[in-house]
Amino acid sequence: MNEIYQKIVDTIVDAKGVDAAAITPESSFKDLNVDSLDIAEMVMTLEDEFGITIELEEGVATVQDLVNLIERIKG
Repeated sequence: MNEIYQKIVDTIVDAKGVDAAAITPESSFKDLNVDSLDIAEMVMTLEDEFGITIELEEGVATVQDLVNLIERIKG
């Protein structure tokens, strides 16, 4: 997996104590019990990590959705 995906997984594991093996690109944040506050904190961590500003869009519901969004922002 790529660096962005791995950082998102690590952030979810740190925030929620979810087993990393249980997280797939298709995992929804809802299924992982990641709420809007968790997502906001994760976005701040990812912004710092990658030196970008993330504007969450409607429809970002899975790990892969967030990977795709960050890849678009990074260009």
